[in-house]
Amino acid sequence: MSDQPRDWDKELAAIDKVMAKGGGAPSSVPAQRGGAAPAAPSGRALSRRTVLTTWVRAALGILVAAAVLQWPYAHRCGLGLMLYLGAAGMVAVAGAWTMIVSWHRRQGWAHFVGLGIFLGGLALVATVLLPRMGYAASVLPWMCD
Repeated sequence: MSDQPRDWDKELAAIDKVMAKGGGAPSSVPAQRGGAAPAAPSGRALSRRTVLTTWVRAALGILVAAAVLQWPYAHRCGLGLMLYLGAAGMVAVAGAWTMIVSWHRRQGWAHFVGLGIFLGGLALVATVLLPRMGYAASVLPWMCD
């Protein structure tokens, strides 16, 4: 950091010249002081593969949620309950995974779908946990007799 004052007229003239040409920021003008990196362009285009892989994650989350809703085994207590709880937890993980990826890739609708999957997974987990923790009218056991 230098102690000499900046020549604002010169820097603004360089910016005006570049703007008149229709270009980006001029290379002779420093982006920012204070060591902060310049912001990434928010309007960058995503490749088809990037968009597709985000939606594949969302579709997998929906499929796992649908499969857990059709769980064919007894899951009232014991090992069956633990397996069901793990599968329901994986629905929430799939939703969180979709939300994180879609947030980084700036895909709003995929993020919204991921949020729905995540909340659905939490609801599935809550239907198992709450009756066993005393938050329901009837208390259910963890282990079978």
